[in-house]
Amino acid sequence: MQVDRADLKLLELLQQDGRATVQALSEAIHLSARATLNRVRKLEEQGLIEGYRALIHRAALGEQISVFAEIALKDQRQAVVQRFEKRMAAAPEVAACYVISGRYDYLVRVTCPDLARYHKLISAWLDDPALGIEKIVTNIELQTIKEFAGFPLPRSRG
Repeated sequence: MQVDRADLKLLELLQQDGRATVQALSEAIHLSARATLNRVRKLEEQGLIEGYRALIHRAALGEQISVFAEIALKDQRQAVVQRFEKRMAAAPEVAACYVISGRYDYLVRVTCPDLARYHKLISAWLDDPALGIEKIVTNIELQTIKEFAGFPLPRSRG
């Protein structure tokens, strides 16, 4: 997939505001609205734009805790790993799940109304032998300094 300076600028602008109008985008990259729309559609078709989402302010959800759980599996067989990953992907409390290197296998970001709900959730995970969890280390988020707002894009030369 080849992207030029205009494509990179479109990606940057759409990460900042996925609802930007084609007209506003076209003015920012100095192309016609039709050419801009064609570029956006091409970026979508190529999979560079995976979708559009609304970022919901946490206050709208009421009181919530956010926890980073480091999880180690007892068993690395493919069937166990697939069951674990499928369960994490399906859990509404799991905001993100990453395979990591180091002492733990996964870093899972969990949001719950309170610690009691989180404890109940991880207890159920630990009690399920099919998930093969050896250990969960919990790190409670105290304050968010910077939330994910998109990937840094390469700067084109020239």
